[in-house]
Amino acid sequence: MILAAGRGERMRPLTDHTPKPLLAVGGKPLIVWHIERLRAAGFSHIVINHAHLGQQIEDTLGNGAGFGVSIEYSREASALETAGGIATALPLIEADVFPVVNGDIYCEYDFGLLAGPVARLAAGHDQAHLVLVDNPSHHPNGDFVLDGGRVKGADAPLTPHPARVTFSGIGVYHRALFAHTPAGEKAPLAPLLRLAIDAGRVSGEHFGGRWVDVGTPARLASLDEELRQAHAA
Repeated sequence: MILAAGRGERMRPLTDHTPKPLLAVGGKPLIVWHIERLRAAGFSHIVINHAHLGQQIEDTLGNGAGFGVSIEYSREASALETAGGIATALPLIEADVFPVVNGDIYCEYDFGLLAGPVARLAAGHDQAHLVLVDNPSHHPNGDFVLDGGRVKGADAPLTPHPARVTFSGIGVYHRALFAHTPAGEKAPLAPLLRLAIDAGRVSGEHFGGRWVDVGTPARLASLDEELRQAHAA
């Protein structure tokens, strides 16, 4: 699943007329980078939720045939936040365990690496697996602690004391995580993750490659220039 329902307030005025996942970097929309990487990793069925200017997303991507995948859309009248959006889209998701990626990030992560976590969640008691990155300058305190492949709350006592890290917006979830999240209602993901973390049911990994939370026009322009220079080289 690709999450594409956010309003992108910090990206205004760009997002007044274009949904954030359709903003282009390196010559293609952010969401297309994701679709191409998911397809390369063997994922053929993709669910995309949308709200703000969502018809533009459907008009651009269609049924996915042009990208070698099948795309279905979960349409929200207004954005339901992450957990609400996922819970509402569950009828379109065929598997009990599935990857989810934020549509407003750029990340060169190999989605093929998620095959292991998908299998582990399907066989075990974990409810989530998070891909974590070094803290960016705009989020210096991070979100969680990664300790021996397990995700813990940032305030949890640890021996030794690993540094805090930031959630990349890429995760694998078991549908059981959303068992008590009503479809069609707003619900954030963080409280569900905290409950699962406290229960010892969240694994994680660190990704050290290129990752950008494209949260401001300046970050968008910088990433676009970086990718264009890399392509030219």
